[in-house]
Amino acid sequence: MTFIEQLFAIARNTFFECVRQPISLIILVASVILVVISNPLSAFTMSDDQRMYVDIGLSTVFMSGAILAAFLATTVVNQEILNRTVLLVISKPVPRVTFIVGKYFGVTMALIATTIVPALAFLLVEVHGVMQTAKTSFRWPCIVFGGFAVLLTIGTSTWCNYFYGKSFAAIMVLLGAPLMLIAYVLSLFFNFDWSSISVASEFRYELVVSILLMFLSLSIISAIAVAVSTRLGQVLTIGLTLAILVLGLLSDWIFARKILALEQLISVREAANGGSFDMDHLVLWGYKAGYSILPNFQVFWVVDAVNQGQSIPMEYISLVVPYAVLMTVAALALATAMFQRREVG
Repeated sequence: MTFIEQLFAIARNTFFECVRQPISLIILVASVILVVISNPLSAFTMSDDQRMYVDIGLSTVFMSGAILAAFLATTVVNQEILNRTVLLVISKPVPRVTFIVGKYFGVTMALIATTIVPALAFLLVEVHGVMQTAKTSFRWPCIVFGGFAVLLTIGTSTWCNYFYGKSFAAIMVLLGAPLMLIAYVLSLFFNFDWSSISVASEFRYELVVSILLMFLSLSIISAIAVAVSTRLGQVLTIGLTLAILVLGLLSDWIFARKILALEQLISVREAANGGSFDMDHLVLWGYKAGYSILPNFQVFWVVDAVNQGQSIPMEYISLVVPYAVLMTVAALALATAMFQRREVG
């Protein structure tokens, strides 16, 4: 088999292994429920309830995806090492780098396929709008189309599981995304009273872009989880992955503000006394190194700009996408290096 054939086979098997996992179904259902109930919970602000819902809803989708990435990576990498089933693949022979990259693509595809369901549910509820008062009318097209998509997904999954022995979790994941997408698109054409409206008036391009950027950050988290799982067990993989996520979200606060303050201090001192290397320069290099190595997940979180009605320029996207690719490649390179010396026999 060629490299591409081996990579595709590993990614395909990993994808179906991941979507069959009960944890995928649990997180999918839990995140959809949380996204839906965030609507009434967002109606207690003093100003903009819709903005609060966007923040809560997208945060729920993002965190569910991050947690799922750690669970899936542990299942498909560390568990195979512990069970020694990885020997069946490596002995073919399949290069270890192919194994790691194939596992990453499989985990990431399963992660996106699972997370896109609550993301589409969020978009559907966002079109409905927050119920700010008891007199606020329900937007029945959103409720009918969304409810029909949920019932059809559950019914079809139950039917296929009972009569054909198919995985209930896999059918839920694979069927839920297209049905929720159809429900969301149809809801854009109808108003509260089922009267037809312009799609352009309801479709929020910047919000969709922010979700796509969020998926880019999840692809980095997936690569980090795969790297960590080559050496650590499930609990430590989940803990370390979430710790890196939190530190990445605080990267500007931890590193950027310190870098700016030190650069200003050094420039003022050099202007007064001339240039000389001291401890401040060494500390500055250390902060810059940490800022470069630690993924900055804040650059993918553009919801604040969306809520303020600002557009997301293509120049910004053209910088963020290569950054995501670079961080993903770096994490996979680290995963390959750690797995090369891992004893699997």
